[in-house]
Amino acid sequence: MLGTLAALCISCAHAQTWPAKPIRVIVALPAGGTTDILARMVGQQLTAAWGQPVVIDNRGGANGNIGTEAAVKSPPDGYTLLVGSMSTHTMNQFLFSKLTYDPANDVAPISLLADVASVLVAHPSLPVKTVKELIGLAKSRPGQLTYASGSSFYHLCGELFKITAKIDLVHVPYKGGSQAITDILGGQIHLMFTGTPVTLPHIQSGKLKVLAVTNSKRAAVLPNVPTIGETLPGYEFNNWFGLMAPAGTPRPVIDRINAEIIRILAQPEMREKLMALGMEATPSTPETFAATIRSDAEKSGHIIKAAGVRVD
Repeated sequence: MLGTLAALCISCAHAQTWPAKPIRVIVALPAGGTTDILARMVGQQLTAAWGQPVVIDNRGGANGNIGTEAAVKSPPDGYTLLVGSMSTHTMNQFLFSKLTYDPANDVAPISLLADVASVLVAHPSLPVKTVKELIGLAKSRPGQLTYASGSSFYHLCGELFKITAKIDLVHVPYKGGSQAITDILGGQIHLMFTGTPVTLPHIQSGKLKVLAVTNSKRAAVLPNVPTIGETLPGYEFNNWFGLMAPAGTPRPVIDRINAEIIRILAQPEMREKLMALGMEATPSTPETFAATIRSDAEKSGHIIKAAGVRVD
C-alpha cells in the first residue's frame, strides 16, 4: 500500500513539472502526408500551450512499423509521443507475420485527433467520371489498371473496393502518400486511395479527378462527391488518427495531454482549418480511444482475411 502511494506521489510530481524539455512526436510515415500534416497542426498548438518545442520526427518505412517501434520502445516519460492510425494499430498486426510491437499493449492511448475524409482519385487521362464507369472499365481491362497507396489503410481501401466491385486492380505500394501523389500526377499510376489533405489542391486545380470518398458519409469539404457506398452498398472505410504514448507513461501526464488536446480541438478556428482539409476533429477520452482500436482491429482483421493480403 505504501509502495503504491509512493509511486502515485512520484507520478503526480512528474506531471506537475512536465514538460521541462522539448517533446518529440513520432510520425511513422514520411513528411507531406495526411498524418504529418495533422501532427504539425496539433504540434504547433501544443508548443504554444506548453512553452516547450514539440518536434515532429518522421520515421517512415514498413507501413509505419519502424516509427511505431521507435515510439513504443522510448522511455515512458511523456517526452516521446506517437500519432497512431488505423494502419499502425488495427491493420499491420494482420498484414505482417511478425511485429516488433504489440499494437494493443505497448501504447497508452491519449486521445483521438481526427477522422479524415479519404478519396479515390484518378489521373485525368483515365476515361471515367464515376465509380460505376470505373468498374465497367476495370472489368473490360482486368489486371491492367493500377492503384497506389501510401499506407496499409489505403491499401485496404483498394482491396475492399476490389472485393465489393468484383474487379481486378494492381496494387502499387509506396512508403508515403506524397511519393504516390508525384507518380499519379505524372501519369505512372491510374488511381490512388488517399486522404483529402494531400489531394485537395490537385483536385481543385484539375490535376487529379476525384471519383468518390471511402467514408460512410460525404465529406463536408467535397459535398458533391458521392461515397463509394452510394454505388456499392455496404462499402465504407473510415480513417482515424490519434495521439499515443509508450505504455507505462504516468496517467497524470496522459490526462494533462488529453485535456490540452480536447481544448485545442474545441477551438472553432482549429476545427475550421481541419474541415477545410477534409478532417473532422474527434477528441476523446483515453478509454474511448482504446475501445476504438479494439473494435476497428476486429473489422480490419476480417477484411484482410477475406482479401488474402499479406505483406510478408
